[in-house]
Amino acid sequence: MRTHDFAAIGVGPFNLGLAALTEDLSDVDGVFLEQRAEFDWHPGLMLDGVTIQVPFLADLVTMADPTSRFSFLNYLKQVGRLYPFYIRESFFPLRAEYNEYCKWAARQLTSIRWNTRVETVTHDGEAYLVHTNGETVRARKLVLGIGTAPRVPAAVDQGPYVHSADYLPNKERLQGLDSITIIGSGQSAAEIYLDLLTDIETYGYHLSWITRSPRYFPMEYTKLTLEMTSPDYIRYHRALPMDVRDRLGREQRNLYKGISGDLVDAIYETLYAKSLTGAVPTTLLTGTALDGVIWDGDRWTLALEHQEEGRSFTASTQGLVLATGYAARVPSFLDPVRDRINWDARGRFDVAVDYAVDVAGDEIFVQNAAEHTHSVTDPDLGMGPYRNSVILRAVTGREIYPIEESITFQQFGAPKADIPRQLVNQ
Repeated sequence: MRTHDFAAIGVGPFNLGLAALTEDLSDVDGVFLEQRAEFDWHPGLMLDGVTIQVPFLADLVTMADPTSRFSFLNYLKQVGRLYPFYIRESFFPLRAEYNEYCKWAARQLTSIRWNTRVETVTHDGEAYLVHTNGETVRARKLVLGIGTAPRVPAAVDQGPYVHSADYLPNKERLQGLDSITIIGSGQSAAEIYLDLLTDIETYGYHLSWITRSPRYFPMEYTKLTLEMTSPDYIRYHRALPMDVRDRLGREQRNLYKGISGDLVDAIYETLYAKSLTGAVPTTLLTGTALDGVIWDGDRWTLALEHQEEGRSFTASTQGLVLATGYAARVPSFLDPVRDRINWDARGRFDVAVDYAVDVAGDEIFVQNAAEHTHSVTDPDLGMGPYRNSVILRAVTGREIYPIEESITFQQFGAPKADIPRQLVNQ
């Protein structure tokens, strides 16, 4: 049986980037296994006109290899859209455009095996055996890129709720109801709210947006804050105690899960314009937690608590949209090799600074499953090429793509020694 250098499981943007970065490397043998028939990124949220929240340089490859033929700019050139993109003068591609770019790249990659579902992974003493619905693949190392799963609040355990991941297929049904309530605080909640707000008079529903956050947080996008998406911050954050990392994870959510400022303004402008002809049938509630739900077969009754006032109340709605984000998951196909993996005290992958999670330290690597260790950098599309460069260095034993180890002006953490007086006075 052929033994690959590595088998990558799951083909989202991050493993797709790894496939692109290895496509032209004749001495690196990787195989990519994906259960879907083709690439498709968040199809349930492919709303007209929405953009991704990172600049076009945060494509599959550019931050690792600006000369790659799989860059976003080369895609634009090949499909005849480079000059229109240039004239548009926006760093942020449309979400649908980014998806088409990824599909364009995926069609050219020979290492991806579509319609291949991984059922279990074992180890034969020398290499991993990845058992799929059609074959067994043998590889020395694994790269896990299965993505995150929709997060559903524990309070919601019944009824036909819609997670934001499935919004578009359910939009028509939702707009036929007399009321719709969105639960959530981030970009997806805001996009869905504006999309439903736009047609509110046409369909006549009451639209509510409820968030536990104390306000509708805009995503912080200042330059020194952006330095936190860096190798420097990864090393600092990874070295902190687990309890501190978890606390920071909660406190830093608005750094990457907030709403774009332009979208916040667009929502206000829409509300303002619609209010010219009378009260807009909408309810906006911040600082409000969802404690429970009852589904009676026709309507939801939501048990809510205003956290600042400590007051409980209920709300009735016919439609419920959960824009409550996503969570990392540990796939069951890893059960036979769990003893080869490092786990933290809370049952999560204990991810090393180079994204390895195995006991040996150089066999199993993870994509977008390390937010609890690598912080805001982990889900960031722009950090994907960096992570792939690090993983490739660990897999091959050589630095194929130069890795920028320190890029920030600021220093994270206390200095190694006291700062000399003359520096303080400068």
